[in-house]
Amino acid sequence: MPLYDYQCQRCQAVFEVRASIREKEMGLAPECPQCHGKGTRQLLTSGVSILRRSGSGPTCGPNAGPGCCG
Repeated sequence: MPLYDYQCQRCQAVFEVRASIREKEMGLAPECPQCHGKGTRQLLTSGVSILRRSGSGPTCGPNAGPGCCG
């Protein structure tokens, strides 16, 4: 499942939310784990950082392009 970065509008804490794409499409409204505020906004992250943090980075093989794994 992908990780999404959110920031609390109240205390400015940044936190991660793990949710399925279906949950995301239905509209996530996570609560801040620090102050329990309801006003949060999603931070933009690149797909590469999401994959690396979840442990599903690129796979290398005989047909991998330049720049793979390094």
